[in-house]
Amino acid sequence: MGKTKNTKFKRPPFSPDGLAATPVKQAVEESEDEDSPAAELLDKLQSPSADVREYACASISRVVQQSQTIPGFLQRDAVRKIGPLLLDRSLVVRETAAGALRNLSACGGPEVCEDMVRQDVLTSLSAVLRECCAGFDVTTSPAMKGQKHTVEDVANEAVNLLWNLCESSSKAVSVFNKSGLLDILLHCLQRHPQNMELAITAAHCLHTVTEENSELVRSVNAGVFGILDNILSTTHTSMEYTLLRTLAAGSLWNLKSSLSSAQQSQTLTALATTLSHCLILDAGVLIPELWHAEYARLSKETTSATESDHTDERPAGHKAEEMEEDVRDEKMNGRKPKGQMSKTKSDISDLLPRDRLELREAKALMSAQQTSLEIIVNMCCSDEPSDDEWEEMSSSDESEVCADGMPDTNSSMFSPLCLSAELHTILLNHSIPQQVLKKAEFPSAVVLELCSKHPSWRCLLKKMHRVQCRALTCLHNILSSMDTESLGGASGLQAVALHLSTLVFSSAEVLKDEEFLEAVTSALRSLLQIMATKNIPQCMTPQQLMSFCEAATSCELVSVRVNALAILGITGSSLAKEKNTEDTLQLIGNALLNVATKDTNLVVCGEALDALFDVFADGDEAETAGKNINLLSSLKSLQPGFKAKLRKEGRGKYSPDQLCVLDNIRINLKRFIGYLENMQRK
Repeated sequence: MGKTKNTKFKRPPFSPDGLAATPVKQAVEESEDEDSPAAELLDKLQSPSADVREYACASISRVVQQSQTIPGFLQRDAVRKIGPLLLDRSLVVRETAAGALRNLSACGGPEVCEDMVRQDVLTSLSAVLRECCAGFDVTTSPAMKGQKHTVEDVANEAVNLLWNLCESSSKAVSVFNKSGLLDILLHCLQRHPQNMELAITAAHCLHTVTEENSELVRSVNAGVFGILDNILSTTHTSMEYTLLRTLAAGSLWNLKSSLSSAQQSQTLTALATTLSHCLILDAGVLIPELWHAEYARLSKETTSATESDHTDERPAGHKAEEMEEDVRDEKMNGRKPKGQMSKTKSDISDLLPRDRLELREAKALMSAQQTSLEIIVNMCCSDEPSDDEWEEMSSSDESEVCADGMPDTNSSMFSPLCLSAELHTILLNHSIPQQVLKKAEFPSAVVLELCSKHPSWRCLLKKMHRVQCRALTCLHNILSSMDTESLGGASGLQAVALHLSTLVFSSAEVLKDEEFLEAVTSALRSLLQIMATKNIPQCMTPQQLMSFCEAATSCELVSVRVNALAILGITGSSLAKEKNTEDTLQLIGNALLNVATKDTNLVVCGEALDALFDVFADGDEAETAGKNINLLSSLKSLQPGFKAKLRKEGRGKYSPDQLCVLDNIRINLKRFIGYLENMQRK
């Protein structure tokens, strides 16, 4: 059904006017909990006592992590009541107020973020950030040493809130552009020698707001690039510095269009160097080293706290912070978060305690490698139409797109992207494809066992899984973007195919993981298509192929089912050219017919039919196999149902582009039946 668009990681688009307030209002109307703590806590915000105001903000931070309580706070105008406390005379109240709003934005979702922007929370947020930046130098003075709460702590919470808002609201990004907040972020970013936590938060936020932000790109000057270049040139070897450099690289990539051609060439080389240095780090070696270093340090520091006591304690905010990361991860994949916030006493605004240096380093390593892979994914699809442009193309006059019921297969919409020659060479010179392939492997068994045994390190398990899935998506884009010789020729592609099949068939649990299946099937589909066009033999046995596709076609994700069917079609069409493949072709044919007849999604049914056309189009083996499975009678039986379903469901359920392809398949089905009838008469 045409080539798929390369995956791109980005902030999801919102309408210029923001999301409708209906979901929030509905939630408020449905909130009838008379025992809600919202009223009491919001009243305490007006207390003359700073301690009471701090207590109220901290309590709100915890309570809103139970998502069912959020409507009660919104109903009582929580944002307008907490917002002014960002400028409270007490630093600790400012910090906890920013933390409460941060949690509300993270746990409430995009519609709550839009609501917060509409209620002008960015005015107070901008003001407190400016005051914080003005006070940074005062914080480092001898008189301020030893204070528990500093303006940098306030700034860190405020920048986290800004990050959440800009990630979920295009209106927030517009306000960011007009309010001069870029200078504030850069000021925070430059604090990395004094406060790495603040610098990394600012770098995350900058990476978000620079993405597809043409207004901001036009306003950047040489000073911005100078700051980012200086970060890239740092030589510190810590994992947090690795993360900082990676995020700076991502921002440079987003801003590259404002550079001259000569500057772009130099910047691309610096970016590739940064990403390569990050990906070459071996988590299988570094994570055990960091864990042992933490254990040794804690053993020296105290004899009263055993290692087991230490690892059984969940750091404050760990579970909630993980949920915040999950929400961001879901956004990058274009999916809505699943389920509701589980009940927890943790505070989402608390990061790992500062004495958890080694665990912080391990998390920074995983985050840096995930971000590096996402940047490379975007590098490999940077010249594709944006999501808005794709929508415009899909929504164009259907008669133009399908003048004769046939899609224009020469359209750029169906063409794989080729990297620019310069970027292609730079990525190859830095061994990026090989490093991506290495990251697509499963994490080492030693690391998995270590993290599983020690509760506070278990958070790394999900992070390692995400790195692997990002690597597989990255591999898919690289395969679609680079020529065969760049990937090692026939032997190189066969090695990659063997690697991917090893991943798929490593355990039964793998076939139940939807995120992994989506990533690996996309990569495998791209690879097998390339191998088929080059007549390179494939490596999966018929048993492996069928067990994989059986699991994939039962997956809820349409993209996984479509990929699996395409893999069957690609493999079958290659086998049809060989001798003694009749039995395997029968297996493939029966599987495709089963899906074409029973799947409820027309796109999936269409992909199954398209694959059948490819497999049984030509060849003695295919002709014999088709007769053995009664292919002609089966297609005749399903044809009326497919046509009726297309008429009934088509326009209301599928995009114009999908309808165009499905109508093409309808026409091809009629032609293919005629072809089989002619073959039968001979």
